[in-house]
Amino acid sequence: MPALPDQSRIDRLFNRVSWRIVPFLCLSVFVAYIDRVNVSFAKLQMNGELHLSEAAYGLGAGLFFLGYILFEIPSNLALQKTGARVWLARIMITWGLATALMWFVSGATSFCLLRFVLGVAEAGFVPGALFYLGQWLPARKRGRVIALFMVGMPLSSVIASPLSGAILAYMSGFAGVSGWRWLFFIEALPPVLLGVWALAFLPDHNRAVPWLSEEERHIIKNEIEKEQDKIENDDHSLLSVFTDKNIWLIGFIDGAILLLLYTVAFWFPSMLHARGITNPMTIGFITVLPHLCAVVSMLVNGWHSDKSGERVWHVAIPAILAAVFLSLATIPSLSLSLLVACVVVANACVLAALPPFWCIPTQYLEGGKAAPGLALATSIANTAGFFSTSAVGFALQLTGSIGGVMLTFAGIMMIAVCGVFFLPKGSKNFSKK
Repeated sequence: MPALPDQSRIDRLFNRVSWRIVPFLCLSVFVAYIDRVNVSFAKLQMNGELHLSEAAYGLGAGLFFLGYILFEIPSNLALQKTGARVWLARIMITWGLATALMWFVSGATSFCLLRFVLGVAEAGFVPGALFYLGQWLPARKRGRVIALFMVGMPLSSVIASPLSGAILAYMSGFAGVSGWRWLFFIEALPPVLLGVWALAFLPDHNRAVPWLSEEERHIIKNEIEKEQDKIENDDHSLLSVFTDKNIWLIGFIDGAILLLLYTVAFWFPSMLHARGITNPMTIGFITVLPHLCAVVSMLVNGWHSDKSGERVWHVAIPAILAAVFLSLATIPSLSLSLLVACVVVANACVLAALPPFWCIPTQYLEGGKAAPGLALATSIANTAGFFSTSAVGFALQLTGSIGGVMLTFAGIMMIAVCGVFFLPKGSKNFSKK
């Protein structure tokens, strides 16, 4: 009988696995988030050219999430059938093509329709990627890895904000085409290229890869199965997913986080514009600040959560701070510098909560329940994207201010944080050994 591998060898193996798969996933989230929020920059030129109202823009931005929600679970069921490599590649290629179609927007109707199509195309990507990570890594290794994976979100804005501003400023009128159309076309290319790469090179969890020996594959399988055996999760039917109150609670908590996240992502450039900053390049560079700080906060909080073996307070504390600072940002007399500072802290804190939070459902949901369970949770959560963008758009059109909506979102966040303490105990903390 072969000797059992020591813990240091197992740790080195999972570190090697992480470096093989996480850079690709981080880059994928990077381009996915660009495609979600580049519309906030396109708005600076598009609304005037197409005579879109604030309400129409908010509705169109939100319809992305409606398409995403409706097709989230079917997409992840298909992922289980086809395998992660094929399905994640399909998602990236089709969302890139859908983004390119935004070139042809001519009014409110086509804008709303194509945003919905983009949501359908991207549906299933985030839960599919989390499901994929769960096939390669045990729960104790996921905090730092999910932080690295999700750091693509703020990192995309660090690079894409000034890039989008530059495209609007310097490509406007090139070949007789508006800058916002070039913005969608140029930023549609990376996901298509990544999808083609994934189809050719992304390893499936059950396929032999040249950088793992048979023994190493066996170690990975055993380590993950040991954790699954500890979780009472016998009923894997689709009905059991819809009737699992913990999945609905996970979705509600994540939705509250996304309310704050998307408020900053979709409306911060407009908030700066309303303060008298009209140069797209200047807006682009200022909007880098919240996301640059979020890169650091996500990595530090994810690392410390893994090191301490604790999840709940690593979610609750930054989420509460995010709600407090977003509330402070609504004070009308706030100077521009203090407004930016409040948004920076709120964004850094809300994103810091995401890595330890998503470790909880990826440990609780295992086996046949994982893909549909993660899909349902993210579907519930992404209703926040639809309602937040729509509510802010209508509020801005009716009152000229989004302060009341932001305070409401902050209050929802404070309520949702309490739910973290009621999630299954076995999924909130873990042994580091």
